[in-house]
Amino acid sequence: MGEKIEAGGFDLSDRQRYRDKLRQCLTGLERLLADERFDRPKNLMGLEIELNLAGGDGMPRMLNGEVLERIASRDFQTELAMFNLEVNIAPHRLGGRVFDRLAEELRTSLAYADRKAGEVDAGIVMIGILPTLERDDLVSSNLSEVDRYALLNEQIVAARGEEFTLDIEGVERLSCTAKSITPEAACTSVQLHLQVTPARFPAVWNAAQAVAAAQVAVGANAPFLFGHELWRESRPPLFLQSTDTRPPELQAQGVRPRTWFGERWISSAYELFDENLRYFPALLPICDEEDPLEVLDAGGVPKLAELVLHNGTVYRWNRPVYDVADGVPHLRVENRVLPAGPTITDVLANAAFYYGVVRALAEESRPVWTRMPFETAADNFDTACRYGIDARLQWPRRGRLGGLAEVDAVSLVRDELLPLAEAGLDAWGVEPADRDLYLGVIDERCRRRTNGASWQAATFHQGLEAGLSREEALAATTRRYRELMQKGEPVHLWPVGLREPVPMG
Repeated sequence: MGEKIEAGGFDLSDRQRYRDKLRQCLTGLERLLADERFDRPKNLMGLEIELNLAGGDGMPRMLNGEVLERIASRDFQTELAMFNLEVNIAPHRLGGRVFDRLAEELRTSLAYADRKAGEVDAGIVMIGILPTLERDDLVSSNLSEVDRYALLNEQIVAARGEEFTLDIEGVERLSCTAKSITPEAACTSVQLHLQVTPARFPAVWNAAQAVAAAQVAVGANAPFLFGHELWRESRPPLFLQSTDTRPPELQAQGVRPRTWFGERWISSAYELFDENLRYFPALLPICDEEDPLEVLDAGGVPKLAELVLHNGTVYRWNRPVYDVADGVPHLRVENRVLPAGPTITDVLANAAFYYGVVRALAEESRPVWTRMPFETAADNFDTACRYGIDARLQWPRRGRLGGLAEVDAVSLVRDELLPLAEAGLDAWGVEPADRDLYLGVIDERCRRRTNGASWQAATFHQGLEAGLSREEALAATTRRYRELMQKGEPVHLWPVGLREPVPMG
């Protein structure tokens, strides 16, 4: 969730000074864009996966500090709550057998991390929301011992001025309150990064927004929260509500939430950074010593530290990222739509689908965002989160008729988006064996109408039918999930049902 930040209070002058620095940063970004100072295309992708820690009983373990100490690798870092970790994979060039290489790296890294977690009676679980989490697990005392998280929690709570309301109606309804942002830690995600030039950024971001619903439909993996069966992908409504700085009165006025799909297609990356400054007050008004305009005047490249920090507290599902590597600035689109898991193969299948279809959609002569209102893309995203693999989405008709048609998500993916993803991966130079293996996983999920969420729900209900209580069925589902996750076969091949799993650790 960003760079290390030391704890400390803020006074009234801090926010004004920070706002001034943000404006300087935005001017600096505008100058960098105008002067074409950004890195040339490198076809680089990056991958981050948030993870859960659970014990042999399937229940969460608040042990990330101890586990990280044992792992002792810069590839792993803490996340919001004590049962969270994150693994970061070094950037790779899209092409060749990149997904197979990533699979091998991830298998090695996660197996090592799991062995180290086993030393403290815990294990790695790669899942959108751990089904066994209870409300008492998601309290401020279980925030990770990192100053940034404590400060962020303090500032969001202060901005809201009252308890957070969690009210999600899906298969069942969950209605409760929280005193901190810790429930957001239940949401464990995969973040896919793609470095792009400023000229290509708007097309890639628009394409990513258009296809977000399809990503969720085939990749949903978070149907449970606090013992309730909710949406097939419950992370987005939970993330929105657990970080919502708006009391009801501001919501009624139409003030935008910090967890945000957006409201329009864009024509430049600058627009997104500008919106973040205009619409969202600073949560962490911490100023860097750098004067970005002086750095530019001297021929250097500014860090734009305030802009980067503020950008990290606006939770777009496709986020713009400014960064500097080897003294050269670059832009990335960070795709935050996907849940973690179920297996490494599934994660990389989701990645292959995303990178392929975004490349193809961004290069179409008549782009999808010129044929579909932005509101439709946003509605599609909500629908896919609710219904997962069974969602019906609105998509532009082919041919001369134009307009929108309602279509099954699986039909849209198999008939239109998978061929585009195949063409996109070919354009990246991905070898056919890699392309066919990982896109084949997406095709099989669609053919069988199976993903992580549908498997979890079916297995849970089978446990209930066998006479287990809800708590027992959720714990047994989690144990079985973890057992099959370790075996590594993609989720569409998982048998539905419970049996005594191999103990964690």
